[in-house]
Amino acid sequence: MPLRSVHHQSLSGGGFLGPREVYGMREQRFVASRRERWDRLAALADRAAKRGVRALTPDEIDELALAYRAATSDLAIARTRGEDSAIVEYLNRLTARAHSIVYVATARSGWDRARSFVMRDFPREVRRSWAPIGFCIAVTVISALIAYGSVLSDPANAHVLLPEMSIGPVTKSLHDSNFGFDRAYSPAIASQIITNNIRVSAIAFAGGMTAGLLTGWIIIVNGLMVGALSALYIKAGFGPDFFATIAPHGVIELTAIQISGGAGLLLAGGYLRPGRATRRDALVVAARRAVTLMIGVALLLCVAGTIEGFISPQRLSIPIRGTIGAVTAVALLAYLLGAGSEEPARLNVDVGVEKREREFGGGDIDDQDAAFA
Repeated sequence: MPLRSVHHQSLSGGGFLGPREVYGMREQRFVASRRERWDRLAALADRAAKRGVRALTPDEIDELALAYRAATSDLAIARTRGEDSAIVEYLNRLTARAHSIVYVATARSGWDRARSFVMRDFPREVRRSWAPIGFCIAVTVISALIAYGSVLSDPANAHVLLPEMSIGPVTKSLHDSNFGFDRAYSPAIASQIITNNIRVSAIAFAGGMTAGLLTGWIIIVNGLMVGALSALYIKAGFGPDFFATIAPHGVIELTAIQISGGAGLLLAGGYLRPGRATRRDALVVAARRAVTLMIGVALLLCVAGTIEGFISPQRLSIPIRGTIGAVTAVALLAYLLGAGSEEPARLNVDVGVEKREREFGGGDIDDQDAAFA
């Protein structure tokens, strides 16, 4: 049933507009700005009801799900603002009709959801959260450069910068120092590495609840450690081996740490800068995004730990280890920047939904990306 026109009579006469006229104009704008989207949802729901969900293309199924989400948001807005009962009734029928179709159309197996997360949700969230992640990368690079310059000029400064670490004199290469274990223990070593890295990442993430202070501290210490150790091994004449040893797994591992730091800053942004939303609502939105990042971080660290436990210990030449590191860097960059970007139809609808959520009062929730920075 089509939505009938609301308040089409023209306003005449001079002077100021009364409250009723202003209210009518607001309803007209509300309907006009959304009418095309409601009609599209109704058309998709009608086609799916008559010919089955399989009559819709994958892009149309995605569009249907997101249009349904947008319509429920519009219904909430209409009820809150006390819009005309005809509008509320129409949206009630529209969302009720689309509800069962959406949940049948979007029902997916566990494997489908896992594949969707890995190939779409996680890399998209990384790109969406570029500001806090980029901030962590900048802090890491700056602290690493400071530590590198300081320790290169005087190796004793390593103990000043990292007092909690037991750093002895460097007498052999990093590969010989770290990978002197029997290769039969590689599975246990990989598990230990993965567990430790996930623990550090989890602390960086949870540090967001300290207004980001603990998160920032972990990121700084991580950068100081990389810079100080690289200076020590270069000073001792083992520079090429140092970088070749960490290259196969280090690119993924360091990237994961920066993403976990970005997740922590998202939490901090939800708490410190909720915008027009309540602090609780902003924190819930930020937490959902941060959890998406952390699940992806755990997967990345599993890959990095497996490489560090099984591949990095191998007695490979420096050029081969460097090549493996370069390949992992290119593959990781291509994945994070490219995966999930081949669905423009769904992405455009997502943007529209986010704009409507800001209009309803959730504005600035996504702007918290740069809050800590």
